[in-house]
Parts: sequence; C-alpha cells; structure tokens
Amino acid sequence: MRSKTPTGQYSGARAWEEPGTGAPEPSDGDAGEDVRRLRPLTVLEHLCEASQPLTLAQLATAMKVPKSTLMRLLRAMEAQGYLLHMPAGRGYVPGNRATTLALRLLRGSNIRRECRAVLRHLVRALGETCNLTVPDAGRVLYVERIDTTAPLRMHLPPGSWVPMHCTASGKLFLASMPLLERRGILDQLQLQRHSPRTITERAVLEAELERIARRGVGIDNEEFVLGMVAVAVPVLGNDGRLVAAVACHAPTARRSLDEMLTSVPQLRAAADAMGRILSPAPA
Repeated sequence: MRSKTPTGQYSGARAWEEPGTGAPEPSDGDAGEDVRRLRPLTVLEHLCEASQPLTLAQLATAMKVPKSTLMRLLRAMEAQGYLLHMPAGRGYVPGNRATTLALRLLRGSNIRRECRAVLRHLVRALGETCNLTVPDAGRVLYVERIDTTAPLRMHLPPGSWVPMHCTASGKLFLASMPLLERRGILDQLQLQRHSPRTITERAVLEAELERIARRGVGIDNEEFVLGMVAVAVPVLGNDGRLVAAVACHAPTARRSLDEMLTSVPQLRAAADAMGRILSPAPA
C-alpha cells in the first residue's frame, strides 16, 4: 500500500502507519508487521463477506484496529479504486479495481474453465446466450458468458455491469435478500428507465420482487432492453445462501418470455452444477 504525497501521488510508504513515530521498521519475520501488511486484503475480505456496505466503525471493530489508523488505509484504498464509499455515510464496498482484479483471478483459474463448460452445455441445449452473474455494490456483474451462434444477440462481455432493478439476475438478487437489506439497497438505487417497460415505481417494483421471491425465478420482460427477455435462477452455496445466478436471455423475435420460462429446469440443473464449482463441499 502506498501513502499520499503533497502532490496527490502515492509513494511506497504504507498508508496506515502512524506518522512521526520514528520507530525502526520491524523485521520481515515479525508477525505483527505481517498482519499490518495484509490489512488491505483483510478489509476486502470483510467487505466481500458482508451483505451490505460496512462503515468505518464496523470495520474497525471487526479488525480490532483504531479508527484513525484504519481511516488512512481506507482513504488510500478508495483513492486507488479498491474501495467505493457509498453516499450518505452508508459505508464502503469493493471498488472497480478490486472487482477487476477478482475477475482476472477467476479467468485465469480452473474455476473459469469449469464455469464456461457448464454455460457452453446450457447454450447448446437452449440455443440462446447464457450468463453467470453476481451482485456487486447495487449492480449486477457479468462474471462469465457464452453467446449464442444466432446472428441476433446482445453484446455484454464478462466484466460488464447492468442495473439491478430491470434485469432478471438483478431482480432475483433483490428478491433473495432479507427484507431490511432489500429495502436498504432500494433506498440507494435510482430506478432509471431503460425501456418503456422498466419498472420505475418503488411500490410496483417491491410487489414484483415479492412474486419473484415466491417463484424463485428472476424475469426481465423487455425491461432493460426493448425486444429482449431473460430469466435467471439462483446459484446456491453449501450454506444455502445465494452466491450467483445463471441467466439466459433472447430477443423476442425468437422467443417469448413464456417460452423462456420453459427453460427453467435446464437453468436450475446448470445452477446446481455452478454451485458445486463455486462452493465445493468441504473435504
């Protein structure tokens, strides 16, 4: 981690050290120094495991670090794009740079190849584009994707973000949250209109999310892109919690939403396979 200079640039000094102590550097083998060096990763771990943004006070308590010390680290991580500070003091979430790093790690691993194999098999069965998505700071992140070979399709490469309130995966993620968490996320979302069918009224969206929660299937009825429909099913971890979604979308020129819903059994089978890949059973 690097500390900020008067010019606004970052040097090699660690941003969380107390200034002006004059104490010599501990040796590389010192356990306390190792813990301090790993604090940025510990911050990201806590944020990734949390179901909502964490405040400075919450992180300081969890990490047993003074707030003044941790604040310098958080500011440096935010300046470098590893953290994002949510508006109105709601806390921190992983930033774009942390997400990009996670995607690069995933793409370079056997996990990525296994996920792509599941999606490739699903695309062959359904004939339409299929995706693996995760929730990310009030948005939906495309982790992996296999496109249909049909000429009419939508281009959204891995690493793309789409809104939560008008996509099949996004509405599924919202519907799967505990009620208080869902309302907290909705308080922060701007229900922007992306097509004439986008739900922009909070009460109407909440009623839609209740229906999705009962059904266990997310739907996008031309709400994100006019002429495109999609369905999504949850990928569950070993503890039964939602960790991702498998989604399929198609142009209405080829398939209606009702026709897409007939693919739910195949989507659920793919989601079960994804769950075994992303959350393997303990040895």
